[in-house]
Amino acid sequence: MSKELAKMIDHTQLKPDTDKEKIDIIIAEARESGFASVCVNPYWVSYCYERLKDTEVKVCTVIGFPLGSTTTETKVFETENAIRNGATEVDMVINVGALKSNDYDTVEEDIKAVVKAAKKKALTKVIIETSLLTDAEKVKACELAKKVGADYVKTSTGFSGGGATIEDIALMRKTVGPEMGVKASGGVRDRQATDAMIKAGATRIGASAGVQIIAGESGTSDY
Repeated sequence: MSKELAKMIDHTQLKPDTDKEKIDIIIAEARESGFASVCVNPYWVSYCYERLKDTEVKVCTVIGFPLGSTTTETKVFETENAIRNGATEVDMVINVGALKSNDYDTVEEDIKAVVKAAKKKALTKVIIETSLLTDAEKVKACELAKKVGADYVKTSTGFSGGGATIEDIALMRKTVGPEMGVKASGGVRDRQATDAMIKAGATRIGASAGVQIIAGESGTSDY
């Protein structure tokens, strides 16, 4: 079970003070545990790729992170650059302000542009930032991500307060249906919470406590 669970975890290190030593640690842990990916800021993508290219561990990075309010053109450039550097999964933050302004066309086109830039080169996960949204807004964000062909919807950046909840995962799964991926991220710190997220419909877990989770221990996870 631990090996199967490890393949559902994006082993994450996104803190702004992340240094080379911390990146080397998650690379080593990902190698040993067989995590789905390491999820790092764009600066570290090429470094991680070079050290993981002989493994099945993917390199995941974040786009428009953590606020989502960069322009679509900027997000597209970030996506293309990350893929050139070796990323095969990209987690983009939606334009939260546009969503809350009911400017759904802007949100849709923003996601669509990143999905297009990543097409056949990288999986796209759409971070909807659940802690800032009403249930109706969560549903709308998920509907838009599904409409334009994103691979996953994801709960949180970990930078806006709150994090993944069982209720949000269940709502997101109900909205996108059985085929699309749902990623629980933000505050998933132990095996019990992880199992609950999976039971509610999560197919990927984003956590910095991946080693502790598969060992059945409690850990610290911000993302």
